[in-house]
Amino acid sequence: MNMQDQIKAKMTAAIEHFKVELQNIRTGSANPGMIENLTVEVYGSPMRLKEIGSISKPEPRQLLVTPYDPHHAGTINTAILKANLGITPMVDGKAVRVTFPMMTDDFRKKMIKLCHEEKEKVKIVIRNIRREANDLIRKLKANGEVAEDVLKKQEKLTQDLTDEYCKKADEIADKKEKEISTI
Repeated sequence: MNMQDQIKAKMTAAIEHFKVELQNIRTGSANPGMIENLTVEVYGSPMRLKEIGSISKPEPRQLLVTPYDPHHAGTINTAILKANLGITPMVDGKAVRVTFPMMTDDFRKKMIKLCHEEKEKVKIVIRNIRREANDLIRKLKANGEVAEDVLKKQEKLTQDLTDEYCKKADEIADKKEKEISTI
């Protein structure tokens, strides 16, 4: 794997992590991603919610969690409450209904701010990947392993990748902000 492929793989991983983090930020409608990775204590060990039940979206602001074992509905309800996500779970027979309240303007602004913070974090990670790559190629140049023209070419390619992935982060964050702003 050449250097550019390694850089691209690291930056892609950073963007994928960013997408996962954005799933936890509330929008105007219900999103299964907000609760699917919650830890629920079942059979004496912690498991993710998506491993012990199915999550559907019967209404725009509601999720329905149907446990594979109906006896876990109460445990799931408690886990969602403990997560303190500002949502209201309620045991409904053998399932758990999770209702998302309407978002206020202040809450929307808070979610958009969170979105910006996550975008800045991923950009820092991307720029750190660039710095590490440039440090490595400069060290190779200092040791006489690569020529000056190779150094300049690698730095340019690395900067191009950095710009491309920072732009991707901006686009993903802009899309999420639109979701948050949609009433």
